[in-house]
Amino acid sequence: MRILLCLLATWLIWGSTYLAIKFALVSLPPFIQMGSRFLVAGLAVLLWARWQKAPWPTQTEWRNAAIIGALMMVCGMGTTAFAEQTIASSLVVVFVACAPMLMVLFSRLFGVRTDAFELSGIAVGFIGVLLLVRGQGFSASPIGLAAMCVSVTGWTVGSVLSRHRFPLAPGAMGYASEMLCGSVLLSLVALIRGETLQWPLLPSAVFAWGYLVVFGSLIAFNAYMFLLSQVRPATASSYTLVCPVIGLALGSTLAGETLSRSEWAASGVMLSGVVLVLWGASRRQAQK
Repeated sequence: MRILLCLLATWLIWGSTYLAIKFALVSLPPFIQMGSRFLVAGLAVLLWARWQKAPWPTQTEWRNAAIIGALMMVCGMGTTAFAEQTIASSLVVVFVACAPMLMVLFSRLFGVRTDAFELSGIAVGFIGVLLLVRGQGFSASPIGLAAMCVSVTGWTVGSVLSRHRFPLAPGAMGYASEMLCGSVLLSLVALIRGETLQWPLLPSAVFAWGYLVVFGSLIAFNAYMFLLSQVRPATASSYTLVCPVIGLALGSTLAGETLSRSEWAASGVMLSGVVLVLWGASRRQAQK
């Protein structure tokens, strides 16, 4: 039941967070937004973990948290917010859907076998990605496209390494240490880039930021990290099937974003690849 609830949290919440990032960008630049978001969420989880008598992470676990935080928080979330300055949130959430395909490829380096369905899904999904990035949304912003490539790669590599090479501290303390390390690194990037808050802060931006902290970080992100420790990476990334649908719906209705016919078709091809990848993963789990 806990795994199902965590899956639902990632499916339903993360699909809306990309639009929330877009709304918050009006007053909070990308790396300030993400750094402050994970600082508040990380401190909240840390206090809760200590209240539960969880031990402090060891020196090695703090090091691992810094590595995974750099990959998932800075490269993953920071560059996503950066990309949304020039790319529609609906396109961003569709592009993120290729994460399961990359996870399957990176997991092979650690001896995780793949079957014909997963390999076919990777091929189909790759074709969809090529079609998507040729659309007007990405072609109009090469910097945004590059940022999304960094984002998806960093998030995927961090997810796989947290499971196989750089394990975090057990339970909530591991999630807290990762978010706190990530927030420090994000803040450093914001300082280097010279980011400043856009005054006056709009209420809608503050509300969107609060939504990201409570729902995106405290609930969905911790649910995702729990899934990574309990199920196969491809299953943990199944949110990428639902998020594009939610993201596209919210982007078109609340933000007035539009996709061309070719971008809709490319999105369908890419999601078909994700379906094959997750289907292959579920078949191999059932055979064990």
